[in-house]
Amino acid sequence: MLGATLGFTATSGQAATPCGSGSFDTWLAAFKSEAASKGISQQAINAGLIGITLDQSVLNRDQSQKVFGQSFEEFSGRMVPPRMLRGSNKLKQYGSLLSRIEQAYGVPGEVLVAIWGLETDFGVNNGKFQTLRSLATLAYDCRRADEFRGELMDALRIIDRGDLSPQDMRGAWAGELGQTQFMPSAWIKYAVDFDGNGRRDLLHNVPDVLASTANYLASYGWQRGKDYQPGAPNFAVLQQWNKSEVYARTIAYFATQLAHAP
Repeated sequence: MLGATLGFTATSGQAATPCGSGSFDTWLAAFKSEAASKGISQQAINAGLIGITLDQSVLNRDQSQKVFGQSFEEFSGRMVPPRMLRGSNKLKQYGSLLSRIEQAYGVPGEVLVAIWGLETDFGVNNGKFQTLRSLATLAYDCRRADEFRGELMDALRIIDRGDLSPQDMRGAWAGELGQTQFMPSAWIKYAVDFDGNGRRDLLHNVPDVLASTANYLASYGWQRGKDYQPGAPNFAVLQQWNKSEVYARTIAYFATQLAHAP
C-alpha cells in the first residue's frame, strides 16, 4: 500500500535500457550493464538477477488495478475490529521499544502499531512474490518503466549493502517489502538499524521495522506531540504514507482506538 504513494523518481542514464526493447533477456542484460555503471557490485547483480524471468501474473495485476473505492466506514469496519486485540497486545508487548522510538522520532507507538497491523497483520502477511522478479517485470513493461527501473536499482543496492539476500526478498506484487511494506527506494532512504546489529532488516527485525516506519513519518514532517486526526497537522503526514484519505483516516482511527484500549 505504501508503494503506490511514494512518488517514484527516475534515474539517470535510462536510455541504456529502454522498456520493452527486444526480449526480456535482452533487456535484462542491458539493465545489468547499466547497474554496474552505477556502481552496483557484480556480486549483487549476479545474485539478484541471474535466472530472473518475466512474471505475467504481476503484469496482469498491474493492468487490472482499481481505484480505491471503499468508504471509510466500510474499510475501517473491515480492517480495524479483527486487529484490535492483537494490536493492543502488540502495543503492550513492545511498550518499552515504542517509547524509545517515540523519544527518537516523535511518533507515538499506537500510530506505528496501527500501520503495522493494517499493512501486514503485524508481519504475518508480508507477501510471497519474488521482489526482484516483480520489479524487473514492471521495469521491462512500458506502463511505469522509469519508476520501477529506479526501484530495481535500489533493490540491488539493498543486497549490495548486506541488508537482505535475494532469497529473502519476497513481498507484495509491486515490490513492497517488509512488515510495513517499504518500496526499495524508501528502504534505502529511511530504513534504520535501530537495534544496532549492523543490518537494516524490515522483514524480520521488529525494532528496525517500527523505527524505520517512524523515521519515514518524521522525515515527512511529523510534529511531536501533535494530533493526527483529519485536519490536524500530522494527518497530512499519514497521507504521505498512503495518499488515500480513507486509508489515512483508518490509520488515525485505529491508532486512537489502540491509545484508549484498556
